Amino acid sequence: MRFRSPAAPDTRAAGRDLAAATASEGAVVALVGPLGAGKTVFAKGVAEGLGLSPHALASPTFTIAQELVAPGGLRLVHADLFRIESAAELEAAGWLDWLAPGTLLLVEWADRFPEELPADRLEVRLAFDPSGEPVRAIEARALGPRSGALLGRWRARREAAGVPLTEPPP
Repeated sequence: MRFRSPAAPDTRAAGRDLAAATASEGAVVALVGPLGAGKTVFAKGVAEGLGLSPHALASPTFTIAQELVAPGGLRLVHADLFRIESAAELEAAGWLDWLAPGTLLLVEWADRFPEELPADRLEVRLAFDPSGEPVRAIEARALGPRSGALLGRWRARREAAGVPLTEPPP
């Protein structure tokens, strides 16, 4: 699934829709994109969609991860791998605990350690639109059955919101 996000409020809305589509067992969402592409804005939308204050979620660059519990009991972990140097450091930070069932794990800079990510995950790529307009291009793809079901539910919410969707290239 691919769509354009004209401004930060649209990126947050996409995050809210993803949160609403997330099942109670949680998921792993790999957020990939350059600095300023909107990864943290998207994550704030997810927090908001779970019933948390978006202000409770700050960029975790200096803390590596934030853990919050949503009103429905789902645990949200927002991690940032930008400053992590090794798989051992990632594990020492709590990586295996973050992968527990009932957790929605949002991983910024997930492309730094792709081998540590579970095979079944949703990849969300945020990029500056190549048109040169001040728009973000957001592309999501599922890698596994659970993330495929999540992507299907998210797609339905985006369509219901009237967001024009396209398919990513093969």
